[in-house]
Amino acid sequence: MNMKILLIDDDEAIRKSFALTLRDAGFHVDLAASGTQGLECLQQHSYDLIFLDLKMPGMNGCETLFQIRKINPDIPVYIITAFHEEYLSDLERLTDKNISFELLKKPIDSENLIALTKSVFIEPQLIE
Repeated sequence: MNMKILLIDDDEAIRKSFALTLRDAGFHVDLAASGTQGLECLQQHSYDLIFLDLKMPGMNGCETLFQIRKINPDIPVYIITAFHEEYLSDLERLTDKNISFELLKKPIDSENLIALTKSVFIEPQLIE
């Protein structure tokens, strides 16, 4: 697979775990340790999918997503977090502004991560 994924997460262990899982499944993965670093990557490269942490120091995931949509309004973004309730009002504001994203709760195991990622890139087959 030649699909490029950007993972933005301030937790080094999460970045390494996701990268290992996704690379083993055949995906190309770039890593960013902050929202700012992720935006720099997005300005320099083209990606097919972004996984984004919500709770990060500095620019949080909601702020990062808002900026991502200015650069690329169409790229699929999955916010993966254990803190969605803490950011509920921010997430609702994004939705009110028609900023699209999917929300996944941490932890997510390797099998589900791979299945989800493949589902983004592989169109469902029609059953005849």
